Amino acid sequence: MPVALPAWMQGSPNFMADAPPAEMPAAFAFRVGFSRSGSSASPVLTSFQEVSGLEHSLETEEVTDGGENRFVLQLPKQAKARRLLLKRGLVDRGSPFVRWCKDSLEPGLSIPLVLNDVQVQLMDAELNPLMVWTCSRAYPIRWTINAFESQRNEVAIEEIELAYQSLVTPS
Repeated sequence: MPVALPAWMQGSPNFMADAPPAEMPAAFAFRVGFSRSGSSASPVLTSFQEVSGLEHSLETEEVTDGGENRFVLQLPKQAKARRLLLKRGLVDRGSPFVRWCKDSLEPGLSIPLVLNDVQVQLMDAELNPLMVWTCSRAYPIRWTINAFESQRNEVAIEEIELAYQSLVTPS
């Protein structure tokens, strides 16, 4: 889904220098949605306090240039998607998202995995999507809760890790 740029970004090759600081999007205004891969249905929205792993990377192989010890060539191998890490979920235990995670992890692959597209949306001041990243064909691979310790006074943090096939970034 294309997102229109704010007026202060349009027509400016270096919008960072021209932008008033108050209009820059805040990293805390985001939401996460998921939907069945290939489905046209609108995503089911969930809330997390932290999302990381929106990254593309290209693996390389180091090759020493024959006879020339000063140079090491970096040859591309393959593109690799990172894993999406969702921390501190504010999700109802009976939600479709939690059911999807449990159905994927608890049976131990005795039933086929259901692949979902996961969207991370950066919101503007009016809570409209400003930018949307889509992690295609994702599935849960880990669900952890930090250790409980009687000597610490910290919040228990729950993390859900998702593997995904590809990351579609905003254009």
